[in-house]
Amino acid sequence: MTIFCSHCHRPLQAETGCLPRVEKQVPSASKPFRSTKGASKARRDQINVELQALRSLLPISVREKERLSYLHTMALVCLRLRGAQLFPPDSTPCTAPVLSTELLSLLPGFLLVLLADGKLVYISENVAQVLGLSMVELLAHGDTVFDILDGQACEEARKKLLLAWEEPGREVTFVSEMRTSKAFRMQHGGNRAVAVCGRFMAPRWPPSPSSMAFLALCTPVAQFPADSSAGSQDDLFQSTHFLDMTFADVTESVTYHLGYCREELIGQSWYSLLHPEDTDRAAAQHRAVAPGGGGCAPAVLRVLRRDGRWAWLRVCARRDGGAIVCSSRCLRDEEAAFLLARQRRPAPPAAPELSLLAAQLRALADSLAPPPAAPGTRTFPHHGDISALTSQ
Repeated sequence: MTIFCSHCHRPLQAETGCLPRVEKQVPSASKPFRSTKGASKARRDQINVELQALRSLLPISVREKERLSYLHTMALVCLRLRGAQLFPPDSTPCTAPVLSTELLSLLPGFLLVLLADGKLVYISENVAQVLGLSMVELLAHGDTVFDILDGQACEEARKKLLLAWEEPGREVTFVSEMRTSKAFRMQHGGNRAVAVCGRFMAPRWPPSPSSMAFLALCTPVAQFPADSSAGSQDDLFQSTHFLDMTFADVTESVTYHLGYCREELIGQSWYSLLHPEDTDRAAAQHRAVAPGGGGCAPAVLRVLRRDGRWAWLRVCARRDGGAIVCSSRCLRDEEAAFLLARQRRPAPPAAPELSLLAAQLRALADSLAPPPAAPGTRTFPHHGDISALTSQ
């Protein structure tokens, strides 16, 4: 008997067919569990060895290397890699940001190099003199300039960097408070305001977008109250006035700052140089240093230059016998705007706990006070009222 396949209609044997035979799969035995704990530990040990090797290559002191965590080590390595990409080893010495300690000590601030996105490339070693934090300690907050700025000023800094990027070579300036050490904040009552002034430049030729860097000089801004250590002494000039604020003498450096000769100012009134909108602040400072005044704070004023332009000054006045001595420091427009805004900033409200404690202390004092004497009752004076006893 011939059997035909129902699909292809070919003669086949009874036990065969054109369709593939499905064989029964025998369940395989489960694989034994294999722990990866040893392999993970080996990988961690290898990573630690590599990080220690990278740490040993960093050009910092041995003391700083010992304090570095793995995260700080990677941040420093990334900083050095960005610097090596922007300033390759074969670049000329004039373009590489390597300055001697003597030259850095002459600068009024520290140097800062950024990429277009704000990534840090270089921070000069004298940053510790301005912020109280070393380069390694600053990188603990982040690897961008926005991580070390005050949160409210980050948007302004982004706008300025974008403006400088669109017009390479154009100088921009922004003022912001930068993070400082805890000891610095306890001594000065907060972070330090720094003026960042710089421009985008191409360190090597030919220029390309990837080789553009923002080179800036960061100088501290003198804040309220008086901060005599901020800024450079080259921006200062002193003047001596009579009690009516008439010029009695002035240093020769006033010619560089305001354009006047020393002889032109002697005998003139200080108020004849002031901007009309700033006379009230100048008069308040004058009254504070007058006899009987309670002392004064620095004032930010506009003074007329000899060429007809207005110059911003931060003026500190003090009494010296029968004269008034003023120390004036020149300010940029951005620095003056920052100081004026800081001066107008309202004082922070007292904590509710302190207000409640003050109210409780006043109530306790009132409860301990002696009751008022009845009319006609003779009261004895306190120990300090000896004159009352002797007069009776």
